[in-house]
Amino acid sequence: MMSLPFYQRSHQHYDLSYRNKDLRTTMSQYQQEKKRSAIYTHGSTAYSSRSSAAHRQESQASIQASASSYQQQASQASHLASSQFSLDSQVCRKAASAYDYGYSHGLTDSSLLLDDYSSTLSPKTKRAKQSLLSGEEKENLPSDYMVPIFSGRQVHVSGITDTEEERIKEAAAYIAQRNLLASEEGITASKQSTASKQSTVSKQSTVSKQATSTLQQEETFEKKSRKVAIREKAERLSLRKTLEETQAYHDKLNEDHLLHAPEFIIKPRSHTVWEKENVKLHCSVAGWPEPRVTWYKNQVPINVHANPGKYIIESRYGMHTLEINTCDFEDTAQYRASAMNVKGELSAYASVVVKRYKGEFDETRFHAGASTMPLSFAVTPYGYASKFEIHFDDKFDVSFGREGETMSLGCRVVITPEIKHFQPEVQWYRNGAPISPSKWVQTHWSGDRATLTFSHLNKEDEGLYTIRVRMGEYYEQYSAYVFVRDADAEIEGAPASPLDVVCLDANKDYIIISWKQPAVDGGSPILGYFIDKCEVGTDCWSQCNDTPVKFARFPVTGLIEGRSYIFRVRAVNKTGIGLPSRVSEPVAALDPAEKARLKSRPSAPWTGQIIVTEEEPTEGIIPGPPTNLAVTEATRSYVVLSWKPPGQRGHEGIMYFVEKCDAGTENWQRVNTELPVKSPRFALFDLAEGKSYRFRVRCSNSAGVGEPSEATEVTVVGDKLDIPKPPGKIIPSRNTDTSVVVSWEESKDAQELVGYYIESSIVGSGKWEPCNNNPVKGSRFTCHGLVTGQSYIFRVRAVNAAGLSEYSQDSEAIEVKAAIAAPSPPYDITCLESFRDSMVLGWKQPDKTGGAEITGYYVNYREVIGGVPGKWREANIKAVSDEAYKISNLKENMVYQFQVAAMNIAGLGAPSAVSESFKCEEWTIAVPGPPHSLKYSEVRKNSLVLQWKPPVHSGRTPVTGYFVDIKETNAKDDQWRGLNEAAIKNKYLKVQGLKEGVSYVFRVRAINQAGVGKPSDLAGPVVAETRPGTKEVVVNVDDDGVISLNFECDQMTPKSEFTWSKDYISTEDSPRLEVESKGNKTKLTFKDLGMDDLGIYSCDVTDTDGIASSYVIDEEELKRLLALSHEHKFPTVPAKSELAVEILEKGQVRFWMQAEKLSGNAKVNYIFNEKEIFDGPKYKMHIDRNTGIIEMFMEKLQDEDEGTYTFQIQDGKATGHSTLVLIGDVYKKLQKEAEFQRQEWIRKQGPHFAEYLSWEVTGECNVLLKCKVANIKKETHIVWYKDEREISVDEKHDFKDGICTLLITEFSKKDAGFYEVILKDDRGKDKSRLKLVDEAFNELMTEVCRKIALSATDLKIQSTAEGIRLYSFVTYYLDDLKVNWSHNGAGIKYTDRVKSGVTGEQIWLQINEPTPNDKGKYVMELFDGKTGHQKTVDLSGQAFDEAFAEFQRLKQAAIAEKNRARVLGGLPDVVTIQEGKALNLTCNVWGDPTPEVSWLKNEKSLASDDHCNLRFEAGKTAYFTISGVSTADSGKYGLVVKNKYGTETSDFTVSVFIPEEEARKVASESQKDNQKSSQKSK
Repeated sequence: MMSLPFYQRSHQHYDLSYRNKDLRTTMSQYQQEKKRSAIYTHGSTAYSSRSSAAHRQESQASIQASASSYQQQASQASHLASSQFSLDSQVCRKAASAYDYGYSHGLTDSSLLLDDYSSTLSPKTKRAKQSLLSGEEKENLPSDYMVPIFSGRQVHVSGITDTEEERIKEAAAYIAQRNLLASEEGITASKQSTASKQSTVSKQSTVSKQATSTLQQEETFEKKSRKVAIREKAERLSLRKTLEETQAYHDKLNEDHLLHAPEFIIKPRSHTVWEKENVKLHCSVAGWPEPRVTWYKNQVPINVHANPGKYIIESRYGMHTLEINTCDFEDTAQYRASAMNVKGELSAYASVVVKRYKGEFDETRFHAGASTMPLSFAVTPYGYASKFEIHFDDKFDVSFGREGETMSLGCRVVITPEIKHFQPEVQWYRNGAPISPSKWVQTHWSGDRATLTFSHLNKEDEGLYTIRVRMGEYYEQYSAYVFVRDADAEIEGAPASPLDVVCLDANKDYIIISWKQPAVDGGSPILGYFIDKCEVGTDCWSQCNDTPVKFARFPVTGLIEGRSYIFRVRAVNKTGIGLPSRVSEPVAALDPAEKARLKSRPSAPWTGQIIVTEEEPTEGIIPGPPTNLAVTEATRSYVVLSWKPPGQRGHEGIMYFVEKCDAGTENWQRVNTELPVKSPRFALFDLAEGKSYRFRVRCSNSAGVGEPSEATEVTVVGDKLDIPKPPGKIIPSRNTDTSVVVSWEESKDAQELVGYYIESSIVGSGKWEPCNNNPVKGSRFTCHGLVTGQSYIFRVRAVNAAGLSEYSQDSEAIEVKAAIAAPSPPYDITCLESFRDSMVLGWKQPDKTGGAEITGYYVNYREVIGGVPGKWREANIKAVSDEAYKISNLKENMVYQFQVAAMNIAGLGAPSAVSESFKCEEWTIAVPGPPHSLKYSEVRKNSLVLQWKPPVHSGRTPVTGYFVDIKETNAKDDQWRGLNEAAIKNKYLKVQGLKEGVSYVFRVRAINQAGVGKPSDLAGPVVAETRPGTKEVVVNVDDDGVISLNFECDQMTPKSEFTWSKDYISTEDSPRLEVESKGNKTKLTFKDLGMDDLGIYSCDVTDTDGIASSYVIDEEELKRLLALSHEHKFPTVPAKSELAVEILEKGQVRFWMQAEKLSGNAKVNYIFNEKEIFDGPKYKMHIDRNTGIIEMFMEKLQDEDEGTYTFQIQDGKATGHSTLVLIGDVYKKLQKEAEFQRQEWIRKQGPHFAEYLSWEVTGECNVLLKCKVANIKKETHIVWYKDEREISVDEKHDFKDGICTLLITEFSKKDAGFYEVILKDDRGKDKSRLKLVDEAFNELMTEVCRKIALSATDLKIQSTAEGIRLYSFVTYYLDDLKVNWSHNGAGIKYTDRVKSGVTGEQIWLQINEPTPNDKGKYVMELFDGKTGHQKTVDLSGQAFDEAFAEFQRLKQAAIAEKNRARVLGGLPDVVTIQEGKALNLTCNVWGDPTPEVSWLKNEKSLASDDHCNLRFEAGKTAYFTISGVSTADSGKYGLVVKNKYGTETSDFTVSVFIPEEEARKVASESQKDNQKSSQKSK
């Protein structure tokens, strides 16, 4: 028998060994191990990361400890020396060997299981994996023992979780180290060589020898007795306890320290148990006040009363326990212990995993030991007979795609229990055949989600898709259909593409291609098909047949032997050729025998060509005749022959010649005269359809042509395969609200049937749509994608290679809606009233009615005696319609249980869950019982309607009213609050004031004179929210005044119905109301709305999630509806606009009004002063019934037209009128305006002003006078006038843009006046005047000043010799523009030092001799007469310092300029004087201080002497005197004045001449002039 692995033994063993914090002693632990006759050792991952020496050292230490421990168990001795080589020591050696082997080979993730030496060897199971150990390693293990290595899909699985695995590793390493130390206690300190021990152990185990060869060092052990160590440890614990008690005493003295939040001293630990075992979760909590502990399962509080005996919760002396009895798989969950007091809340978590057995077995044998385990517990890659539950979430539904699109199918796979690192086997199927990944479809598995992706949909992909997930011996699958519609045709009306193009037969000479005909022919019959071929490796397609073939098989010839080809097919009708099919798989033009012979030879590099070799020809024998010649296929297009090669043919290859002859003759003709046939098959074309032929074949080789074969029977050229007959008896049946199941009788005598095509049509539409595009086999198909509520008919046609059959007869019409099913069980069975020998039960209606109205209920009951239930009995033979029933003839004081089943027309549903036990006894309470059958409807975000039924037991007095209570779902029971202070008599209540998104529950209590009774069962929970798409009841009054309530629901199911009620009582039999429902709309009509009809009208939609709405008709609403009804009964033509009058362009008068709507029969009467007027010369009348506009035109208004005008409208039974009174001043004003418009029209017949003269101020602050003219031509003149004086304009107007302008620059008061512009030509003239005086002028000046102010630049700072100047430039300045300056917010007072002024376009402020007081912010405000415009500058800080420094510099420069030495005047530039004359020159000189004066002649200093007298007198006047000049005095002279501020030189030239020379010179020059003049005259 096989032993269980360590981690799959009983819960007690597992918990004590690896889940206890303090491991037991080595002796007791290994004694427990021995009871199960198996040794489990597991390597720690820490060992693998160390050095090889330390690794072997620790391995040897573990071996030594293990050997020591087991020798103690076998011999009951106290130390290692007394051990003998017994059976136990042999087991010990096996354990040590396997232990060391696991470490040395790195098998840290596997479980090594060593069976007891004396036990029966375990046989090798079927599903066990082969051992991964080598032959040499197997020899080191015990004989006939197999080490199971658990693995799956290249991902190693140990059978336990990662967390458990880590704990096992740590525990194993700890045990090995502790055993080593324990074996060394009591040995005196000495140096002992371990080599002898290593040699002893090496005799027992070959693996141990390898480890001990490197461990030869000596180890020193300290001498210390076990008693001494225990005493020292006890003293330390005693001291620690004393310190803790002292600290606790001081903490208690302080109350604040005493209060503290909960703290888990011991947290609950996770457990893994087998089914039907018990498990306990323990925890210890500290805290003050004492925490209250609550247990949760998956965040839901555990209620011990809900499942008596299942859970036991205890709290004793601070230890809290949750015991789960008889665990089953549903107890696998996360459990939480929540501790809470006034200081806070703390939670601790633990998981419970319940493992399930694969099969039934005896529990006693299971707990007795592993040796008694049944053989059915075989080892699988998934552990020991684990059962897996596989669920599919987020599943793919019936899908629709189109050719060429992409599509993805997927679902999430949930597997419990979950095993890490192991993946399930996922396989996809189409129509039951496995799907392999290809270029068309790919599969993907992400770890929890399986996906099937179509990269390019084809009709071949249509079918039923199934995903199958397998875990071991268990699997689950899910299926859904995929429909692929045809792609849009390139040519409208062309047929769809064929599908499933395959190669049926291939040889050297031809390849037979077959396909399936498409379901859609494009509206006209398919004439045939074209077959295209393409050599593999190329993109060149060529057409194989010249004329279309109708048969869905065709032999393609003209192929190159050894080449590979792909094929496609196109259908053709009278409209054109359709899209091609999906290409076939590649196929080679070779004989099958040749293919088999070439399989063992390598092929050429992939070029689409296959290497073909022939045997060496030998001279030989003429071949004999072929045998077994037969016609294998005959159609109207071709005939296929096949035969067997002759037995006598020599060693060389042979070829064939095919011959034919007409039936009844012997005139044989060779068919393939040019090219002999190489294959024993041949296709013949060009045969006359309907004609009879016989065929025979000859063989040939190099030796010659052999004898012919026997001729075939007479063959008539035509299709041997007949088109199938149409199917019969098409029967549709309901399936879902979008699908119908269609079944039919298969076609009779159909040969080679491919399948069936099904088509559907909406009744009355005449349009047929295919339900499938891939032929289906069988006689039943589910048509999806239909419209709910529509009626359909169906037809079917069969298809084979010969073609498609005729359509079957149309089926009967069927409405698409879900099939009816039996209802689900009722629930919440309660006892409403109890008597001495009878009881009244109540229950709630089933959640699912099965698509039909529930027709009744059946009640069963049984006695319960001593807790043991008896047999079920029927309480009623006839179904009860209410959700309550009184069961009679019961036994007093007997305990009963009940169950209820609902019924509809589909049958009886499943019974409900067994009710609680109720005792049949007389109720003596005086108060009423609980109301029942609570339900809510009309749920909105802040309101809902609650309804209930009265209690069955009303108490001693009748029920007088009801109280309704409410609370939030998660609120405690003490938070119930009443909704009504006074009892209400109605059995309904509209609850207002709810909070959106909050969940509520409700209950109702009845009251009578004795008091308030018990509350009802809870209604809810319900979330206050207005669901998307919610609609309300709408009131409507039609054209006949009929009042109705209307409701529409877009979320109906095929089983839904509308139910109307008044004050929540059904109105089904009301004589005052009429209900009409159609589709998703319903209408409740009032026959004669009156006071009796006041109330709340509600509409509920059955078989939905509580969809309902209501409408309140009170007295005010009643009056409004009756008034509206009266208006509709006696209608008026509503006027969109009342009668009005307007003047048209030519002065015509238009009377008009507009009605809201006019029909084609509307009539209008025109009344003037109570007399009807008609269309004629004076009145022109018009009605536009599309727009509702009624018009009347008059050319002009005269005095006799004053009065009252009325339009009277008659449209069916609706009437209307509108009146306009034109009397007195109103009429005169209208008449005057009409005359004005007439004159305006006359004016506009010549040149005129479209826009009269106006002014505009440009950005340059100029005034532009402009006007817009119209109806002008080249001869039109324009003249400008001011004050009746013509203004000359420089430029001539070209009227290009119709704008005439006059520009006035620098506009000022002088430009005020009257401006006029006149247009004139031969058609007339027009003029426009503009007044620019007084107010108009002031307005214009204000705008000019505003523009000037806006043109002002920012203030700038300028330093001068006098001070600092602030200035700004404007376009130009006018006196009307007021300038104000301010400093630091205060106006500046102008003085001699601070001045303001305007120079040209510059506005400035001059600050002479500035001081620090002049610092600050300066503002210049320009006031245009209405608005002030400001410019600001900050003259402070660095700006002031820089400006002041510049001022000082300029000031000094000005002083220097003023006082520097200079010549003021008196000296000429040139002095011409006669020789001998006296020259006297005087000039004034200035300078402060008085300058120094010096003279120069010809750039050289000139001193005063008797000839040239130089004087400077009074510091102001300089004299230059030459008494008698001579030619020597000629030259350039200069006066130089100089002081400390500068020097200035004044130059003059003296020219002295002799008189004779001068006269001669003059004469000479005059003579030259005379000569020049005489030459010019000639």
